[in-house]
Amino acid sequence: MRILVTNDDGIYSPGIASLAKIASRFGEVLVVAPDVEQSSMGHAITASRPLFYKKSPITFEGMEAYRVNGTPADCVALGTHMWTDIEVVLSGINMGLNLGNSMWHSGTLAAAKQAALLGLRGIALSTPAGKTEPDFESLEPYVERTLSKLLELKDSLLLNVNFPRLPRGIKFTRQSVRFYDGKIVPGIDPMGRKHYWFTVIPLEPAEEGTDRWAVENEYVSITPLRLDLTDEAQLEMLAGSKMFGEKTTG
Repeated sequence: MRILVTNDDGIYSPGIASLAKIASRFGEVLVVAPDVEQSSMGHAITASRPLFYKKSPITFEGMEAYRVNGTPADCVALGTHMWTDIEVVLSGINMGLNLGNSMWHSGTLAAAKQAALLGLRGIALSTPAGKTEPDFESLEPYVERTLSKLLELKDSLLLNVNFPRLPRGIKFTRQSVRFYDGKIVPGIDPMGRKHYWFTVIPLEPAEEGTDRWAVENEYVSITPLRLDLTDEAQLEMLAGSKMFGEKTTG
């Protein structure tokens, strides 16, 4: 199995080193990651300037590794161009969870989505990060166990996986959709200039069975996703309405 490993934290992240090492137990690994951090970049692609890649300054034992002056989605597009017969793209392990609404702007998940857009399997993997780096060594057995099962799912094109700090089990979940405060908090930097922080504090508790609920209860969350965002129930209702004055004939 040929596996492309990328992330949005950049080539220097300990998370991608951990993921690449674990992935190498399942197949041949190519690492292609941004040369600088691209967190919350979403599914941006670089169309206004050329992309370049260089050998990674970080050694990934037994693997080819490159850094790219682009986004996570760029890395997947370029990596699959450079290296044929890629079967699966792994993105992560991100230093920070990608749960619920954060899926919309996650660069980690965007790399997995780019894989799915190319007809490949994409799996995004994330874990909490705070004042200290995640303990990737402790997580390793759960990451390996999770990948060993998910890589067997040939029909699952897009999966979002989140690991709590100390997992006690694994749950298949749905996306948690909660409203958040979305406040702009102003401040002053040391030079006396105004700056602003955008806050995303949830306003509701997580529902049982969702990705956020699973991680809050120390379970690994695996959420199967799809590229089609169509609200089918709403589409059916609107199509059957006479909102624009159409008249049925018969």
